[in-house]
Amino acid sequence: MIMDRIALILTIIGALNWGSIGLFQFDLVAWICGGVGTLAARIIYTVVALAGIWCISLLFRARESFDAVENS
Repeated sequence: MIMDRIALILTIIGALNWGSIGLFQFDLVAWICGGVGTLAARIIYTVVALAGIWCISLLFRARESFDAVENS
């Protein structure tokens, strides 16, 4: 499903941004958007958070898919 791939890509981008914050104290999103509090940065953070929430469903769907294959 295309939505799954988009969510996974956004979640990976968010993870890389958090990694750069943790390792280098550099927030790439804030740097690109001109600060943490700008509207653009807040939109990006929100979209990445929603993608992460969507990816939670991948955990359960993957298990259901494996269970269906095993029961066949």
